Amino acid sequence: MASGTSRDVVGRGLRVLGRAIREQPRIFAVAVTGSVLFGLMVIASAYVVGAVVGKVVVPAVARGSVTDGALALAAAALFGISVLRVVGIFGRRLGAGYMQYRLQATYRRRVTRRYLDLPLAWHHRNSTGTLLSNANSDVEAAWYPIAPLPFAVGTLVMLVGAVVSLFLTDWALALVGLAVFPALFALNVVYSRRMAPRQARAQRLRAEVSGIAHESFDGALVVKTMGREAQETARFAARAGDLRDALISVGKLRGVFDPMLETLPSLGTLAVLVVGAIRLRQGAITVTELVSVAFLFTVLAFPVRAIGWVLAELPRSVAGWDRVRRVLDATGEMPYGEVVLDPATPAPATLAFHDVHFGYEPAEAHLPGTEVLGEVTFTVPAGKTVALVGPTGAGKSTIASLAVRLVDPRTGTVTLDGVDVRELTAASLASTVALVAQVPFVFDDTVRANITLDRPGIGDEEVWAALRLAEADGFVAALPEGLDTMVGERGTSLSGGQRQRLTLARALAGRPRLLVLDDATSAVDPRVEAAILAGLRTPADGGAAASILVVAYRRATIALADEVIYVEQGRVVARGTHTDLLATVPGYADLVTAYEQAEQEREQTRTYDEVTPLTSGLEVEVDR
Repeated sequence: MASGTSRDVVGRGLRVLGRAIREQPRIFAVAVTGSVLFGLMVIASAYVVGAVVGKVVVPAVARGSVTDGALALAAAALFGISVLRVVGIFGRRLGAGYMQYRLQATYRRRVTRRYLDLPLAWHHRNSTGTLLSNANSDVEAAWYPIAPLPFAVGTLVMLVGAVVSLFLTDWALALVGLAVFPALFALNVVYSRRMAPRQARAQRLRAEVSGIAHESFDGALVVKTMGREAQETARFAARAGDLRDALISVGKLRGVFDPMLETLPSLGTLAVLVVGAIRLRQGAITVTELVSVAFLFTVLAFPVRAIGWVLAELPRSVAGWDRVRRVLDATGEMPYGEVVLDPATPAPATLAFHDVHFGYEPAEAHLPGTEVLGEVTFTVPAGKTVALVGPTGAGKSTIASLAVRLVDPRTGTVTLDGVDVRELTAASLASTVALVAQVPFVFDDTVRANITLDRPGIGDEEVWAALRLAEADGFVAALPEGLDTMVGERGTSLSGGQRQRLTLARALAGRPRLLVLDDATSAVDPRVEAAILAGLRTPADGGAAASILVVAYRRATIALADEVIYVEQGRVVARGTHTDLLATVPGYADLVTAYEQAEQEREQTRTYDEVTPLTSGLEVEVDR
């Protein structure tokens, strides 16, 4: 792969830049216009300087005096050219910077939007560090050459003008220019080809370093409690060392080529002086022309480097673009339909699974997938509570994900009120169904913001109603600033049970007609959990009760359900009331009994009640 990238990196890089120009043509035109103006003024300045030396300075030296008129005219010409050069520089830099940052912002949004469109199965195959790198450093790398690009385009115009001027001045001097400029371009091409694999490796290692860092920080609790600080540090240090070595390799190559790229224009100037002196003695050119050409080579040295900057950054741009395009071109998104369920319908929704089969895609395309669910058929009637019970790995969370359409079945259908969820609009699905996951996610924001999520129609009255229904109004009222209390990153200032109740209130604030609870009250005291489920069945505010699909473990929770669905190895093994299944399904009875014994042991070992940091003793919690 590296060799292929090395061979065609210039062509691929230019195609990336072409894409940028097509997306921002007006801004690019402004930047290039400024750059071209600058380039033309550089050429003009060379000939003005030559004219000043040949027609003002040399005659003045010969006469021993200078006329005020000639001096003023020379100063005015140089000043005018300088002003126009400043205007060109301003337009070039402003346009290039605006274009670069606008493209970066645009593609960050596109990558993030793509993340949200792609299914969970795709996210499972990509580490968080890689995704962060795609949206940040890879996007920056892809459009990094945009900054010098207008300068390089203007320089090309300037080079064409310079070569034409050289031929109009003297053919021998023009040949010197034709020898230097192609040599510069060829050297830059060689440099870019050798740099390509190094930049690609560096971009990949940046993502890996980011991934290890994110994993270590996110799993800080495990790392500390298991005493793995030294090992995690060593793992991070090893990969960071690889990145360091990769960047040093990039730096070494630059160290070899940069002096060569800097030296060539100077050698061109020296050659011009040598050839020009010979041509001057031959009478083929004048002093004015020699000074103009020599000065032109001198001032061209810096602008010509702009072409080198673009070519030098092309490998990094190609590496970043390849990684960004991998996200943008990823397939597997779940398109929504056109059907809208009546938003004015207050009645609970009916959820039905019809012969559903599901399996997660393998990490590698050539490997076979693994079927997680097969022949799953059941119904959650409107207004009823159905409990999903089964051993670990039975497919309960997958059923919950299918119910809210985080994933789609391979075969079979999942319907809401008789409509296939794949035919619903995104807004209709979101307003009808809410999922509360086992692991609650809380944003680093206020309690109010975590519950409303800026959804329209949810004011403080609706927030408090949802908190009461989730049995969370008590501890929120006791917080120092109530609804305006900042809860910290991932809700670190709250206990596990408080976070679960906060996320439950978030789901309830939207008045869903179907509520899916994936063991969403596991960190809540059993008595509080019972009160929450009872409140969901018969809301105290007189509102319509939602249909509930709950992944449950506790006997008290299961007993509240109207029906229990018992699953094993991705299949529905039995269904019925809790009492019936206890009497007729040995596996179910054993499992529930084991859950109950484990719960009792945890209750016995719970010596102290947990006091939340923010409540400062105002409320005693037994959440864990």
